[in-house]
Amino acid sequence: MQHDELSAWLRLQLTPGVGNPSARRLLAAFGLPQHVFEQSLGALQACVSRHQAEALRIEPPALGKQLDQTLRWLDAPTRRLCTLGDPDYPPGLLAMEDPPLLLYLEGARPLLVQGGLRVAGEQGLAIVGSRNPTAQGRENARQFARALREAGLSIISGLAAGVDASAHEGALAADADPSTAATVAVVGTGLDMVYPRAHQELAARIAHSGIVVSEYPLGTPPIAANFPKRNRIISGLSMGTLVVEATLGSGSLITARLASEQGREVFAIPGSIHAPQSRGCHALLRQGAKLVETAQDVLEELHLLRQRPVSPAKSGQLELESDGTERLSGVQKELLAALGFDPMGLDALVARTGWDAATLQVQLLSLELEGHVARLPGGMYQRLASG
Repeated sequence: MQHDELSAWLRLQLTPGVGNPSARRLLAAFGLPQHVFEQSLGALQACVSRHQAEALRIEPPALGKQLDQTLRWLDAPTRRLCTLGDPDYPPGLLAMEDPPLLLYLEGARPLLVQGGLRVAGEQGLAIVGSRNPTAQGRENARQFARALREAGLSIISGLAAGVDASAHEGALAADADPSTAATVAVVGTGLDMVYPRAHQELAARIAHSGIVVSEYPLGTPPIAANFPKRNRIISGLSMGTLVVEATLGSGSLITARLASEQGREVFAIPGSIHAPQSRGCHALLRQGAKLVETAQDVLEELHLLRQRPVSPAKSGQLELESDGTERLSGVQKELLAALGFDPMGLDALVARTGWDAATLQVQLLSLELEGHVARLPGGMYQRLASG
């Protein structure tokens, strides 16, 4: 992209009061952004309000600094800007009411050169969920992401703590075709920073095997309102959205609603009726989301099962027969049966088993070390299922 062209795109993005829908009308009327800024006030007012037209006639004070910063950022071969008029712009985003004007991309160079984000959008599945999932929720996200990635899908999520991070990690662990993006992380900040900071290493791994994408200019800090807004990109890039765990107030439900409005499939994994993290999924199921227990369920609903079969060992199905319990002692099996799959405290286990607390703690520690039980905040324990 030439200097003047980039400057015009950034100016359009930075002009106060001119959002994506208005910018799209201006581009439809006048073509390239350079032509927008050549128009008279009257010509601009045919597309936007007088206030917006007047703002477009004034160069934003931050433009020069933003242009220099963006040019320096683009020096790296693993970075790219994708504009609304770019042939590699994902069609799924173009169909939205307010498609991002610019997409900042960082990822594996072959993916950027070959329109990897467009391809990922055509063959991608969003996996989202709670920032504070149960141990089983994290494992479900990893299993489903890995299985679906190995079936050929790119896994799209938001780099948030909890289910998002587990989904990215599952996709990165998959044995799959490296010519397509393993996973796409849609973030709510500028790409010159990582939020949460604890995910810097994860973001670097995603950029190595997939793509990190943002609609926000460089230097944009983590602003609360930007994260729900970016969810429309997560759903818009995907063939469907799978919600692993979500409370009733979870932002994941926003992504699911947007997916439904965009004509995409919505999937949900059911959970315990006692777990707050399951209530959002159960609400989606009541509203018509597809209940899924295995990766095959997702592929079947997307009409991909015949083309992309998943082996039972990598299906994402949680089957107790394959979780290694046959190697446990009788006492351990009895404790797992008493624990069930709902989070439970030590006092409740004492009442249910009749064992003393010291014995239970010894057995729970043993099961935790063997990967059958997870310790949760608040002194709770949860049995884990693994496929």
